[in-house]
Amino acid sequence: MRRTVSILALVAGVFAATAAQADITIGFVTSLSGPGASIGIPYGRGIAAAYEYKKVINGETIRLIQLDDGSDPSAATRNARKLVEEEKVDLLIGTATAPSTIAMAAVASELKVPMIAVSPIGKLPESPEQWVVSVPQPASLLVKIVADRMKRDGMKNIGYIGFSDAWGDLVYNGAKAAEATDDIKVQTNERYARTDTSVTAQTLKVLAARPDAVLDGGSGTQGALPLLSLAERGFKGKTYGTVALVNPDFVHVGGKAAEGIQVSAGPVIVAEQLPDDHFAKKLALDFRAVYQKTHNIPTTDGFSAYSFDAWLIFANAAEQALKTTKPGTSAFRGALRDAILSTRELPGVHAIYNFKPGAVTGVDERSLVIVRLTDGAWKYAP
Repeated sequence: MRRTVSILALVAGVFAATAAQADITIGFVTSLSGPGASIGIPYGRGIAAAYEYKKVINGETIRLIQLDDGSDPSAATRNARKLVEEEKVDLLIGTATAPSTIAMAAVASELKVPMIAVSPIGKLPESPEQWVVSVPQPASLLVKIVADRMKRDGMKNIGYIGFSDAWGDLVYNGAKAAEATDDIKVQTNERYARTDTSVTAQTLKVLAARPDAVLDGGSGTQGALPLLSLAERGFKGKTYGTVALVNPDFVHVGGKAAEGIQVSAGPVIVAEQLPDDHFAKKLALDFRAVYQKTHNIPTTDGFSAYSFDAWLIFANAAEQALKTTKPGTSAFRGALRDAILSTRELPGVHAIYNFKPGAVTGVDERSLVIVRLTDGAWKYAP
């Protein structure tokens, strides 16, 4: 299902349409249905707020088309092709899960259209030219910051349980990479599917290893399952995770079992708690204000902010590309790609972005803080 939007208003997943033809065409894919919807819907809300924040660039208006991939990589592939081949988009942004994002990235590289991924991808698609960058902090960095906190907390033996997909792999590999420098030992590698309703067997194997702490490699609502199962079996150790758990559904479903979990997250999560001189504070508060205005509810997640940062990266690149060529052409798509890969010290609400050819991500340790879930709210834990 497609909606061409001018004034983007997301109300229960329904978007207002407009017949106005715009100059720059952006294709956005997210998961409004399926198991990835708990994070896909926030991505959609974030892009709506971003559009309201900046809908004209150098006098050129923007046409934004959103598609639902149903949390299915095959649908993400079809959507990406449709957006490029039929809608002639100048740039792709998406999507809500790592497997579907990887599928989209392959299409973007094949069809030579720049893409800004809002979910992590481990590596670039094989292609003679680079067409894809990723906004989120890579799992290796997310887990490194968490591992540093584990070491500070005196944790040595770590149990791991995460998704049985690309995201679960990324978090586990990041944890293994941190073993040498942070003096931790990852003792288990238990996995579950995003559609599972129980992780009892996996939890028992984690507990059998007698870990000091458990690293949760899930996301959104389903990320709460391991914590619920651990709590049911009396686990008293510490729990850790990544920004993928910063989601109101996770907090609601996890309840008391999720209390005290420490995760690495972008500074936007605790914008009002940041020092006044922090790079993200003012911009993050601006984002919250436009999100509130757009949806009449506050933002309580990190995913919508990734969409917002993707839009900032696109807008900054478009300003440069429009100096030399017009939208709707292969020349403009190439100029956009080159401008994105030349991004330098661009502040966002999650990070300061610096991209370069050959690198899929453009963030450093400035992009992360540790936050702790306390009384159902995320608290800055510097």
